[in-house]
Amino acid sequence: LIEPWWKVLRSLALKGRRFDAWAEIEAAVERATAYWNVHKHPFVWGRRRRHRAPSRLGIAALPHV
Repeated sequence: LIEPWWKVLRSLALKGRRFDAWAEIEAAVERATAYWNVHKHPFVWGRRRRHRAPSRLGIAALPHV
């Protein structure tokens, strides 16, 4: 259950950044956590991301009845 949380934290604090010292990582995680707390919203399991197009049935797919 921690994977979605880690994914968001990683994208806010660590993604695309390089750190020279552990203190820089700690500061980045603290800033990301503070930002996340200000911009909080409920997590809904199974909700698709807004930028993903919904999958469509292919030619060989059977419709759900």
